[in-house]
Amino acid sequence: MHLAYPAVLAALLFCVGLYGVLARRNAILVLMSVELMLNAVNLNLVAFDVWLRDTLHSGQALTLFTIAIAAAEIGIGLAIVLAVYRNRGTSDIDRLRDTAETDEAGGNESPGKTKKAEATT
Repeated sequence: MHLAYPAVLAALLFCVGLYGVLARRNAILVLMSVELMLNAVNLNLVAFDVWLRDTLHSGQALTLFTIAIAAAEIGIGLAIVLAVYRNRGTSDIDRLRDTAETDEAGGNESPGKTKKAEATT
């Protein structure tokens, strides 16, 4: 088996996942992109394990461990996204970030009042 084929496929998967993390605004799509990146790493682990002919199959064992961690991560991540969606009414990451910044800056004041107060001082 040539090592180049799974390595190129893993690189493409990782690049698609990285683009999804950087470009998407929906939290669920960001979690899916993280899963794509983890699957690219798993593909590399198994490909290098087969290529090196490891007798312990440590690459495959580490892949199983990574899959278990990824399953726990996606479960907790979806629970957090659902809780935030119920409280805020959106899963848009940019809006959640803006809401957090206004809560820290002025408590219960609206963003317009804070800007007027800063402009007068």
